[in-house]
Amino acid sequence: MRNVLNTLRVLEEVAARQPIGVGELARVLELPKSTVQRALITLDTAGWIRPASGEVTRWALTTKALAVGSRAGGDLGLRGMALPIMENLRRHTEETIHLTVPEDGKMVLIERLETDKPVRTNMALGHSLPLHASANGKAVLAHSNPEFVRQLLVNELPRYTETTITDPDQLQAELSTIRDTGYAVNRGEWRSDVGAVAAVVLGDTGQPIASLSVNVPFSRLTAKTEPAFGTAVHKAAQTLTTRLT
Repeated sequence: MRNVLNTLRVLEEVAARQPIGVGELARVLELPKSTVQRALITLDTAGWIRPASGEVTRWALTTKALAVGSRAGGDLGLRGMALPIMENLRRHTEETIHLTVPEDGKMVLIERLETDKPVRTNMALGHSLPLHASANGKAVLAHSNPEFVRQLLVNELPRYTETTITDPDQLQAELSTIRDTGYAVNRGEWRSDVGAVAAVVLGDTGQPIASLSVNVPFSRLTAKTEPAFGTAVHKAAQTLTTRLT
């Protein structure tokens, strides 16, 4: 029973202080490092926590904890906070809206609101998107720790379509543009028939915790709709950021 309670205490502290390492957890909880380390291994194995930004010495919650928390906390969860904002964005754009969160070097879809239009994009909840080849991922990368971005660019970036950005310098330039405009655009870079415009949602520390996106068949991403979607999704993401912080 004591081991279970200690594990739950560790989970609560990770949620409150993420990203956090074993040493700080041990000091805060007044527990031996070995006890904390065992709890972290258990939580990692069960899928409740993950290495933060790829650093195995610091930990953060996964979407599993987020999903349980949003069901228990109702409107206090990320989904609950985001849904009315997503609904307003859907009404304004008349397109499908996605809420994604970064996890394990990808973006994971945790909520969506579908357009009423017969031709639409289709993606299941829990589906993951590449960071460098999705609007959601690029929006998050543009506001991520520069060291995390550099680590991503050390390895060869996978190419999914003819428009996928795989050159590190080109991607860095794209991220700079995203910071200037306030939104990211996917012009068929992951799937050639899908386009999207996304903006980052920031947490208390100013680090990206999610992104909102407007998702359309590529034929509906035009010179006219792209900036209009960008302005709308940027405003929605700012509203969600304000409510969460």
